[in-house]
Amino acid sequence: MENKNVVTRFAPSPTGAAHAGSYRSAMFAWLYARHNGGKFILRIEDTDTARNKEGSDTGIIESLAWLGINYDEIYYQSKNQARHREILESLIAGDKAYVSSEEAKDGSGIKDIIRFRNPGKPVTVHDLIRGEVTIDTTELGDFVVARTIDEPIFHLANVIDDHDEGVTHVIRAEEHLANTPRQILIFEALGWEIPTYAHLPLVLGPDKLKLSKRRGALSMLTYRDEGYLPEAVFNCVALVGWNPGTEQEIFTKEELVRLFDLDRVQKGGAIFSIEKLNWFNKEHMKKLSYEAQEEAITAYLPENIRAYPACTTERIHMLVPIIMERIDKFSDVRDMSEKGELDFFFAPPHIDKEKLLFKGTEPAENAKHLKEEQAILFACKPEDWDIGMLKERIMGYADTLPKRGPALHPLRYALSGREQSPDPFTIAAIIGKEDTLARIDAALALLR
Repeated sequence: MENKNVVTRFAPSPTGAAHAGSYRSAMFAWLYARHNGGKFILRIEDTDTARNKEGSDTGIIESLAWLGINYDEIYYQSKNQARHREILESLIAGDKAYVSSEEAKDGSGIKDIIRFRNPGKPVTVHDLIRGEVTIDTTELGDFVVARTIDEPIFHLANVIDDHDEGVTHVIRAEEHLANTPRQILIFEALGWEIPTYAHLPLVLGPDKLKLSKRRGALSMLTYRDEGYLPEAVFNCVALVGWNPGTEQEIFTKEELVRLFDLDRVQKGGAIFSIEKLNWFNKEHMKKLSYEAQEEAITAYLPENIRAYPACTTERIHMLVPIIMERIDKFSDVRDMSEKGELDFFFAPPHIDKEKLLFKGTEPAENAKHLKEEQAILFACKPEDWDIGMLKERIMGYADTLPKRGPALHPLRYALSGREQSPDPFTIAAIIGKEDTLARIDAALALLR
């Protein structure tokens, strides 16, 4: 569908790092604009200088860039001050707003504020998600639209900027639905065309309460730094409160643009959870090329691992499938290292004699099996030193025994020093013949 007239916007305030709930609004507005061949605007609403946090606007821009949400125009609301004053003065001149001298809420004395002269009538919001919502504005009274002639508040500034920037569709969270009647009254007072509204359901945490930073919601840049893929985060968040009506869950951004519509946005709150995000991320990680997986893993290897002389490009290359199997995001590589799940691939492990023994067996029996396996491995030619061939030969020996455990457990523990680790064939293939035989020697010495 081509509709060049569609213009949507994302209008965050630079008051801190925003979480998935905020960026879901940006995604939906962007998807709707791109689906309709329209325009997407970023507007930084920075007029509340007391709440603005330095660098927050940069964080917003970086987050959108990381997610792949490109905007056609960018505005800073604070630069529209002259225009805001012009419209405010016209409202006062037309007796549609007036200056009111009132006691300040902070007790600092009498202040002049500007109130909108409310006609007090029912206002119907034609919402693309919720249908027609009618609200009686009488109880709102003459509401405030500016603190001073140069300080319009949210309601008025939004209306002016949406009009001037040509916004046709305001797609935002349902918490703003209560603001919409006020804004419609202002549009009508100015004789301007009212945009189409779509109020999105709340994004909830696993506790079914509104997602918030206070309850552990992370910023987009934190997800980036933790090694999540932007494609996965976009995919996951786009399906919070919307679905295309099929069983498919893994989408590219291009597929989402093609399929997106507001008709399938649900009215009730939708849950965002880190467990679901991890699942999406794992699925998108699987789609990466081997080279991309290796590059990301290498970037997250901690310094204590990099310091090992055996931490070569070749060895990391061989470790990629093992690490990928065990992680949901690339920062998990650091966690693996902290738990000691990587060191034995690069340096001989510390081994404990009691843990080396297979349950219920004597040292002599374990030593016998290790010697047999050492001889088998010693006889392997360089061209046979791969997981498949090593498994075939060691398992060939283990299968001659009543139970495999007495042969396989000591070998795996001798190579890894861990009670839980990859199988011994995989470890041996990665650390090489020389290191494998040396570790078996160390285990045999302990048993003697």
